[in-house]
Amino acid sequence: MTEPQPDRIKPWSRVRQLLRNPISLAGVALALVSLANILFLFVIDLVEARPTPYIGILAYMVGPAFFILGLALVPLGIWYDRRKRRGQQAGEATRYLRIDFSDPSHRGALSFFLTFLVVFILMSVVGSYRAYEFTDSVQFCGQLCHSVMNPEFTAYQHSPHARVACVECHVGAGATWYVKSKLSGARQVFATTFNTYPRPIPTPVHNLRPAQETCEECHWPARFYGAQLKVFTHYASDEKNTPRQIRMLIRVGGGDPATGAPEGIHWHMNIANEITYVAADEQHQVIPYIHVKDMQGRVTEYYASDSKLSKEEAAKAPRRRMDCVDCHNRPTHIYTPPDLAVDQSLLARRMDSSLPFLKQQAVSALTGKYDSTPQAMQGIAKEMHEFYESKYPELSKSKELEIRNAIDEVQKIYARTIFPEMKLNWQTHPNNVGHFYFNGCFRCHDGQHVSTDGKTLSKDCDTCHTVLSQSEGATKLVSAEGAKFQHPVDLGDLTQVNCSDCHTGGVGP
Repeated sequence: MTEPQPDRIKPWSRVRQLLRNPISLAGVALALVSLANILFLFVIDLVEARPTPYIGILAYMVGPAFFILGLALVPLGIWYDRRKRRGQQAGEATRYLRIDFSDPSHRGALSFFLTFLVVFILMSVVGSYRAYEFTDSVQFCGQLCHSVMNPEFTAYQHSPHARVACVECHVGAGATWYVKSKLSGARQVFATTFNTYPRPIPTPVHNLRPAQETCEECHWPARFYGAQLKVFTHYASDEKNTPRQIRMLIRVGGGDPATGAPEGIHWHMNIANEITYVAADEQHQVIPYIHVKDMQGRVTEYYASDSKLSKEEAAKAPRRRMDCVDCHNRPTHIYTPPDLAVDQSLLARRMDSSLPFLKQQAVSALTGKYDSTPQAMQGIAKEMHEFYESKYPELSKSKELEIRNAIDEVQKIYARTIFPEMKLNWQTHPNNVGHFYFNGCFRCHDGQHVSTDGKTLSKDCDTCHTVLSQSEGATKLVSAEGAKFQHPVDLGDLTQVNCSDCHTGGVGP
């Protein structure tokens, strides 16, 4: 007579028993709900042409986090339940889960577990990669933190690099800078969460990757050469919005030392010379010392005539080696000055230049003091409506549509260039390309930087450009050989003044 065998507890029965605790059940419920939401959001992300950044952060970051939390609660609940049962039945022998491959139910349970494990690993890999992709997307960088990055994202969308992803410039290729950027981003997320971020966001970015590893991936310095024709059109602040146009050749220059002598503006680039400087301020607008080393290894040192920096102090002071972003410091996040933005709109015929004093009124409305963007929208509309109704009542009725279109365009200009909530406007961040609104080139080429052997960094207009023609209204001056620049207002010797002394971006000459 055979002895009775102890009752075997089937694996599925044991699993059901182990899951009969509130912690594990909550974990299963959380995991299932999270999985359903992940799948739903994933489908939306695939179907939508332009999904919002919140879809990505929920589908690839928040959802997976809750899913993993739910799975973690299951074994935690089982462990807690078994520990509780052992305390209640201390005298009963502990029974462990055994796997018997000869038992079909055991094999089925093991197959299910292994299949689930493989699927979970694959989903984790795909989810991790999608999360990585999402954190590198323009939507993540520019739209996730609306109030913080709104000025930068808005300016980016209207910039020459609007089709270049943020990470192409701010991170670049390779794992090292990716890790650095994410660590820096963690600090910024903390500041955003606790509302401790500065207003406006300060520049320059000191930990930005060198331009040789980002800008020069597309812009090849050895192939910069020749001159570039530029046409500048300005409108006067008079009743007729009189246009004034200047055509000039910008001596971009550059070139490869292997095929010819580098020249022009890109003579400064590292392909030809090594230029380092000492800045006296955070934004590199005041430069008291310049060190130039040419291709032959000859060194020339320039000191600003009004600088009190000694040779010993210059030798010890931190230096920056000049590269692309020392001049092109606003290649993407460009906040266009009001008078220039109005000129561009008039030239593109987005506003009717026949409206009297339109340039003057548009710039005046843009430069008003507003505490918020909604207040600015109302203020611009009110100021421009009142001007034409009071000064030109007949015209305000006959050209009502043109006036409305002008107001709408001025409001759009304000919305993409001025951000009172972040205390940011066109004057916040100096733009070093040129010298019209900021000193730019004149930070060094001011006629005041002199070397020990008597050389002076010239401020001559012909150094970097050649004026071909100047026209104002019906008057036109043309010169194929190049002519001296003629200012519309006689200022005397132009080498004694800077453009930015008068041109502030508001109503100018």
